Amino acid sequence: MAGPDAPAFADAPTLSDADAALVEDLLSGSHRALARVITKIENRSPGYRAIVSALHEHTGGADVIGVTGSPGAGKSTLVDKLAAAYRDRGDTVGVIAVDPSSPYTGGAVLGDRIRMGSNVGDMDVFFRSMSARGQLGGLSTATADAVKALDAFGKDVVVLETVGAGQNEVDVVRTADTVAVLVQPGSGDDVQTLKAGILEIGDVFVVNKADMDGAQRTVAELEEMVHRREGGTTGRDAGHHGAASMASTGAGGHGEGDHTADHGDGATDAESGGADAHGDGADDSWTPEVLETVANTGEGVDALIEAFDAHAAYLRESGEFAATERRRYAEEIRTLVRADVGALATAEIERRGGIDRLAERVRDRETDPYAVAEAIVGPIADCVEGATGDGERDD
Repeated sequence: MAGPDAPAFADAPTLSDADAALVEDLLSGSHRALARVITKIENRSPGYRAIVSALHEHTGGADVIGVTGSPGAGKSTLVDKLAAAYRDRGDTVGVIAVDPSSPYTGGAVLGDRIRMGSNVGDMDVFFRSMSARGQLGGLSTATADAVKALDAFGKDVVVLETVGAGQNEVDVVRTADTVAVLVQPGSGDDVQTLKAGILEIGDVFVVNKADMDGAQRTVAELEEMVHRREGGTTGRDAGHHGAASMASTGAGGHGEGDHTADHGDGATDAESGGADAHGDGADDSWTPEVLETVANTGEGVDALIEAFDAHAAYLRESGEFAATERRRYAEEIRTLVRADVGALATAEIERRGGIDRLAERVRDRETDPYAVAEAIVGPIADCVEGATGDGERDD
């Protein structure tokens, strides 16, 4: 809980009357309003931030499932069958399929393809294809905001299907609660890719097309990889919970000590279900399952959903959900702040004649890159420090 001296935050962005009505319609269950909100989010239209801010307090009810893996593994077909199975048990479903970006428009190259054949006409399955917009791992900030819109709308389950982009797919962990990594049988390259890094993000591994030759060998290879980690047990660093911290470390510049550091609300990892919450964690940590599915027929889909449910229960009961959510929001804050400060810096560069002019001055030895950076960032830092009352900067 924030102390009496905690800094105040600015008020949330103000909604226009039209956007306020749009938010109200979305919260009232209008699929048309939901589609319009996601379009605004994807296009980064004026006012989208105020909309997402207004929706935030209504989020937190959906289970968010990430489905990733190499191209050709059958992700789209499996997601289709997952949505149908969730509907059979009475859950409402939102699906966001993140497609490669068009080099011409930035839109989703595969956006027009029919991928939800089992759920055509079912209004309780909302499908949206979105562009990756060149982001590593195929997930943009807009995708995370779209998940919030579906969550606030009241969808019980949100499924994210991402482009196959190798180990950069770790970006999915910042949005999904549970991550399923798909591998197709008989492809040693797929398993080698997992060894290169994507192994860390999987909470469940799925050998799809399990009716093909080589399926059992692929299952055995995956099981060996899972159980070889941490001396025969996956430990708390298995799955994307540990990987989320590592991803944040890489993106946010944190050192190893941050994995057990205070999270900013007085709770350490040990207190919030993090790495040291249960001593060595060997007896009650999550060990990723390796399952087989045949997406074309739906075989194995029910067992896969049971594994998702078990992982969600583990997150709640272990306290890991709170820690994961905290890490996710920390990374989101860092991403937004970096983007906003970057935009301010870009505007200042333009005000000073543009980057080419500044580079030419450096080339002519009139100045140097450090001096240019100080001149651009200095006024921004002075404004921040003036607002917080910290006085002059210490150079």
